[in-house]
Amino acid sequence: MQSTNKNDKKLINLIRGWPSPHLLPAALLKKAADKALTDPSIFVPALQYAPDPGYQPLREELATWLGRAYKTPSRAEEICITGGASQSIACVLQSFTDPVYTRAVWAVTPCYFLAFPIFEDAGFAGRLRAVPEDDEGIDLEFLERGLRSVDEAAAAAGGDDRPPYKTPGPHRKLYRHIIYIVPTCSNPSGKTTSLSHRRALVNLARRHNALIISDDVYDFLQWPILPQAPPTSTALTPLPSPSPTPLLPRLSDIDIALGPSEHDPAGKSFSHAISNGSFSKLVGPGMRTGWVHGTSDFAYGLSQTGSSRSGGAPSQIAAAMLTSLLATGDLDTHLSNAVRPALQARHAAALAAVKSELGGMGVAVRESSEVGKGQFGGYFLWLTLPRGLKGMDVAELARREENLIVAAGEGFEVPGDEGGVRCEGNLRVCFSWEEVEDVVEGVRRLGRVLRRVEDGVKTEEGNGGGMGSEVFK
Repeated sequence: MQSTNKNDKKLINLIRGWPSPHLLPAALLKKAADKALTDPSIFVPALQYAPDPGYQPLREELATWLGRAYKTPSRAEEICITGGASQSIACVLQSFTDPVYTRAVWAVTPCYFLAFPIFEDAGFAGRLRAVPEDDEGIDLEFLERGLRSVDEAAAAAGGDDRPPYKTPGPHRKLYRHIIYIVPTCSNPSGKTTSLSHRRALVNLARRHNALIISDDVYDFLQWPILPQAPPTSTALTPLPSPSPTPLLPRLSDIDIALGPSEHDPAGKSFSHAISNGSFSKLVGPGMRTGWVHGTSDFAYGLSQTGSSRSGGAPSQIAAAMLTSLLATGDLDTHLSNAVRPALQARHAAALAAVKSELGGMGVAVRESSEVGKGQFGGYFLWLTLPRGLKGMDVAELARREENLIVAAGEGFEVPGDEGGVRCEGNLRVCFSWEEVEDVVEGVRRLGRVLRRVEDGVKTEEGNGGGMGSEVFK
């Protein structure tokens, strides 16, 4: 098979899960910053050390905004301001897990790959367990068998007799298990967990003294699927705010409604599910600001993480600016008029390109986040390759031959438990970062790669061979 020269081709990066530069609201942030930095009642507290739970005006505005979006009353004391979704996970693990007491971390797979180092840094290398998805988002029977098996093995080995290293004190508690899930428009698969599965998952966590860390970063990035790809020159149509369709209840709302559990200390109500939110995809990752929603006891306990108590919650000045975006309605306008319409159009163009360029070669793609709902969300398309092809091999050939970067499915497998859920026959394509025409061109290049592979396989078979390594040399 003759190689092409990639050196004259523009690099196209379909791995990078960043918002397009066109969607960064610099003017709105400048307006918010001007207000914050000219009013002493705002800039004096905003430039000082923060309260442990975070900037109070932001907690109050978030409670109102989230309550309206989810149609569930939220209270400021149920919210702890964080340094974004990733930093938040690290703080949760610091405060609510213990290397001895906590038995395992269960990750719905395919899984957001950059979460793995956070769990490993907290002492869970070798104890990460993959949980497969099903049509409704998570294989609950698989998870229940796994939880029960680990608990029974720990009891048989006398593991419960070992004292934990950490002493959480009166404001925190330790959990036996952590369950990590992106229940809405999951990264990378795009699936949304159904309401019935959400309820069942919360009840399962409560039975096994588990904490669900629910990454809810894509909840406000959903849209109706366009019937066909719009031309790149088509004007964007504003979508209703804060979301074009009613949002499913957060796992944290389902949990709070159930009240304290049998695992709670007397007089306390700690969450068995928390909502891990972030402004990274809504405003910009550089704001480094997010929030956790849970019971008021959990929110306060999280605020007592040592790194927060030493200086208070992170992102104090950014929090003041974001408060203004929420209070003025500028964030809702930005999401309705810019972010969601742009992602809707990008998704339609990328999906149409996948169908036209790759569909004839047996590549399958998830088209809807929830079965039968006609909507999608997030940043990614999850492709299933024809049987026998490996994502890592195709991604390497795309990089070498087409100057195209795509994410191989193998990277979304849980380290140390790769045999549990395999993703080697998949690729993830991001449509949020590159220009729309470059996303479409990237899919065309991927089609050329797969045609070369197909031609190479036919040549190998004609020579009496199989799908040998020559295809990928």
